[in-house]
Amino acid sequence: MLHVVAIITTKPGLRAQVLDLFRALVPTVRAEAGCIEYGPTVDAGVPGLATFGPDTFVVIEKWESAAHLAAHAAAPHMAAYGAATADMIAARAVHALNPA
Repeated sequence: MLHVVAIITTKPGLRAQVLDLFRALVPTVRAEAGCIEYGPTVDAGVPGLATFGPDTFVVIEKWESAAHLAAHAAAPHMAAYGAATADMIAARAVHALNPA
């Protein structure tokens, strides 16, 4: 199994708009072969813990394999989402991790 953490930072004030587009995409991604988990998360606001801030959301993903992740990344619906949000994204970092 492959774990993926994608940290998406939008341009100021655009997180809600990007999240709306992202949430519309989630059912399609969850139906992809090899997808175990896929969903956006935001700061929980737990006192004393670090936060990402108001313009960032984190996508938590689990895939059966790197091949499934690669197919996901190449999917037409992901290209469409990328094009629709390109001007709204300030930064994106995607980390693929193996269970330790």
